[in-house]
Amino acid sequence: MEGLGDVFKNAFRGTTTVGIVCDGGVVLASEKRATIGYFIASKAAKKIYQIDDNVGMTTAGLVGDAQTLVRIVSVEAKLYKMRRGEPMTIKAITTLLANILNAQRLFPFYTQLLVGGIDHTGPRIFSLDPLGGAIEEREAAVTGSGSPIAYGIIEDRYHKDISLEEGTELAVRALHGAIKRDVASGDDIEVVAITKDRYKELSKEEIDRIRRSVS
Repeated sequence: MEGLGDVFKNAFRGTTTVGIVCDGGVVLASEKRATIGYFIASKAAKKIYQIDDNVGMTTAGLVGDAQTLVRIVSVEAKLYKMRRGEPMTIKAITTLLANILNAQRLFPFYTQLLVGGIDHTGPRIFSLDPLGGAIEEREAAVTGSGSPIAYGIIEDRYHKDISLEEGTELAVRALHGAIKRDVASGDDIEVVAITKDRYKELSKEEIDRIRRSVS
């Protein structure tokens, strides 16, 4: 019979994700590799999910755990909007997730999450650990096994009042660097740009053009 350790070892895992606070918006980005041990199980794993009109969430860790959390928080955000006539703030969504994660601390969801978007307080990003610890990131945040490489690139190039276009290029550059050196990160990249007016998923052609420029 498979033990708990074997279940975790043989489960789909995903890394690396990036979130950057920009002037007037937020950029969320991730690579698309999912692994089982040393086996590349998928080259097209989805790791960025839309939670509300102007809110997204990136996921790293066990894919099944992450997808469960996405379903829960998406439904709660919709119910809140129906009942109150206004969307949940980024902080409120993060607090809800933190409470769910903390309640499961004896059998935790094995995930690292970034919640980012824009509300009446402006663009914000929060990072969450598996036990519900939440930190507001005022500049940028990275999760997953490629984070040491990605953080080095972001901290070297991030500047105050970075534009959404510059932030998008920086996120792709950081992931491009992580893909080169981290075996659990690889293949395609997905990017979402969030402003007060829209939640935009960049096309593969747009992302490939940026990747060529940073190579």
